[in-house]
Amino acid sequence: MPLSPTGDITGAAHARRSGVGAFNVVQIEHAEAIVAGAERAELPVVLQISENTARYHGGLAPVGLASLALARAARVPVAVHLDHAESAELVREAVELGFTSVMFDASKLPYEENVAATRAITGYCHRSDVWVEAELGEVGGKDGAHAPGVRTDPAEARAFTGATGVDALAVAVGSSHAMLTRDAVLDFVLIERLRAAVGVPLVLHGSSGVGDTDLAKAVAAGMTKVNISTHLNKLFTRTVREQLAAAPEVADPRKYLGPARTAVEFEVARLVCGFHWGWACAEKGWWPPFWAVGTNSFSVATT
Repeated sequence: MPLSPTGDITGAAHARRSGVGAFNVVQIEHAEAIVAGAERAELPVVLQISENTARYHGGLAPVGLASLALARAARVPVAVHLDHAESAELVREAVELGFTSVMFDASKLPYEENVAATRAITGYCHRSDVWVEAELGEVGGKDGAHAPGVRTDPAEARAFTGATGVDALAVAVGSSHAMLTRDAVLDFVLIERLRAAVGVPLVLHGSSGVGDTDLAKAVAAGMTKVNISTHLNKLFTRTVREQLAAAPEVADPRKYLGPARTAVEFEVARLVCGFHWGWACAEKGWWPPFWAVGTNSFSVATT
């Protein structure tokens, strides 16, 4: 299947008020697992590569080109997205490589400077038909996101999207990046107000810190693109540890990376089913539906 535009995937979900899973790639096993999980669920997915991951690999091209190849070979729609880029140069590289979207993060700048920088990036990307996500109301660290005032104002969000022309907006509604616990408190009323205020899809960052039930509520309230990274990394690492504990003499990394990849594949399938619609999961044997789980623990499906 050809590489899918991010706007096509998120636009369809936004119109039907469902969610799209956007999962971060750290190494090729992540990308393989995410695509395999989406194929298992027969649903679209977004592969995300962050500026930090590009730095880890010594550049965007190695992991980016591998992800693009996997997306083009997938049996379901897969988009490839540059996540949390603060560098305009990196954005340009992503566009040249063939990424279908970028997230330009100028949220640390004063509002007017954020608008100006984001507008310039959006104009550049749109000339190449690349979809643009931006951020307003910085999604902070675990403490900062819960501090008073760290929330996105709906009126400001409306003005920002109008002034910049972005295609999606990441908003601060109570979640935080890199949370290891799933106790973030989301403001669902604010999500509803933001959905009503802006005409573009909303993006939930820091979703690893949100329990199953609240993720479903967030999608119902108006979130479209749901970003998950730390949760999958925890699952991947836990599986590697278990494999090495069971067979400490193993030297071949495929022996422990393979099971970790499989664990992530099944979890991605479960999550994208839940973000899309529960009954589709039920029909494919993924039971119970995502929003009926009623628990704060992710489980790895084995059916």
